Amino acid sequence: MAVGVEETQKKNRIQVSNTKRLLFFYVNLAKKYMQEHNEVELSALGMAISTVVSVAEILKNNGYAVEKKINTSSLEISDDSKDRPIQKAKIVVVLEKTAKFDALMAAAPNVNQEI
Repeated sequence: MAVGVEETQKKNRIQVSNTKRLLFFYVNLAKKYMQEHNEVELSALGMAISTVVSVAEILKNNGYAVEKKINTSSLEISDDSKDRPIQKAKIVVVLEKTAKFDALMAAAPNVNQEI
């Protein structure tokens, strides 16, 4: 069933912005999604790509996640103020939790209240 797969992907996807939230909001949200779904998909466009990379590196360096897949592409986005479409870079990083994820979460102070 393709419908079930799409629903699961949407439930564990975080679309990252570089202006709306602080970096550690996304780190903590990604941990929560990994607890619920065993993996998380982080995606971003343009200037927010560096935020996705930072979140992924924090989770990897602290032993919470490993990279499952990284995909980069470019999208054409129409801009009403200009006659031609704008090219935007896109990144999608899929992380899955490590074997020691649950032990690390149990030892860490509860930060899920902020989300």
